[in-house]
Amino acid sequence: MPKIKICTEINAKKTIVFDLSRSIDLHKISTEHTNEEAIAGVTSGLINLNETVTWRAKHIGIYQNLTTKITQFNYPNSFTDEMVKGAFKSFKHQHYFEDKGNITVMIDKFDYTSPLGFLGRIADFLFLKKYMRTLLEKRNTTIKEFAESDKWKQIIQE
Repeated sequence: MPKIKICTEINAKKTIVFDLSRSIDLHKISTEHTNEEAIAGVTSGLINLNETVTWRAKHIGIYQNLTTKITQFNYPNSFTDEMVKGAFKSFKHQHYFEDKGNITVMIDKFDYTSPLGFLGRIADFLFLKKYMRTLLEKRNTTIKEFAESDKWKQIIQE
């Protein structure tokens, strides 16, 4: 099971970073390159505990649907989303937020299991883990950009 951990330092209040991280609207902005759209469940605004969203996106040349559910929620310190239905055998994405002076440290822990057994493990090694890390880093760059400017006000209300 591949594990990805990313720490991002953001010069913004933890509550703002937390809310941007669970914003469906900001997720759409950060994944424009995959034509990602929310097609069911919570399709805009902020997602909360026990809510789901179904995304449709083009990844690695193939359109696919992915449904996730918020399974843990501790505002503004952490939340977890887990795959309910999709191309992976499973995935769990844990989001943690820590104050460090005037900086918020956003920690992503993304664990997943690829489908197709041995072939999935080869795909992980050859390209999939790097592809997933790049997607998460792009998302985090977008969160950082919005949080460190007034752009966050376009997405959430303080």
